[in-house]
Amino acid sequence: ADGFYEYTMYECVYSTSDYSDMVFLASVSFNKVVQYQFNSTVGKFVGYTEEGVKYAENLNKNQAFMQQVKAQVDAFCIPNAQISDSAVRDKT
Repeated sequence: ADGFYEYTMYECVYSTSDYSDMVFLASVSFNKVVQYQFNSTVGKFVGYTEEGVKYAENLNKNQAFMQQVKAQVDAFCIPNAQISDSAVRDKT
């Protein structure tokens, strides 16, 4: 079937039990091609296509939005990792 496919994927990546190396990634893809991505280590959006570069530049200019995205390591990633890890650790 013809059509377009756009999706956003959020990831929290870490390898230490104290979450000190936690990285929040938010990737926006269109038809299986990553257009732009936020990486909490980099601290900004990065575009990977011509259109993605434009979106990233505009998002990076919005300071209020950037503060919200940068806070996701503490607000989203760490609390969910703690819940997930405790469920796994209690079972082993």
